[in-house]
Amino acid sequence: MVGRFERNKDTVQELTESAATHVGNIAGIIAGAVRDVTREIGNWISDGIEMREAARKAQLDHDETTG
Repeated sequence: MVGRFERNKDTVQELTESAATHVGNIAGIIAGAVRDVTREIGNWISDGIEMREAARKAQLDHDETTG
């Protein structure tokens, strides 16, 4: 027969393992979200750089054709 101490130890062990699993899953979700947000911000900045370069080239073309 299992004593009270061992039952309590088993309960604490199960709760700790469960908590570790859930915290690990949550950390994975957060890490994935941070990765995705970082990628989107990088793409947004790249779009802005491309637009700025296109505008600069258009201005140069305009300047060359007008004089």
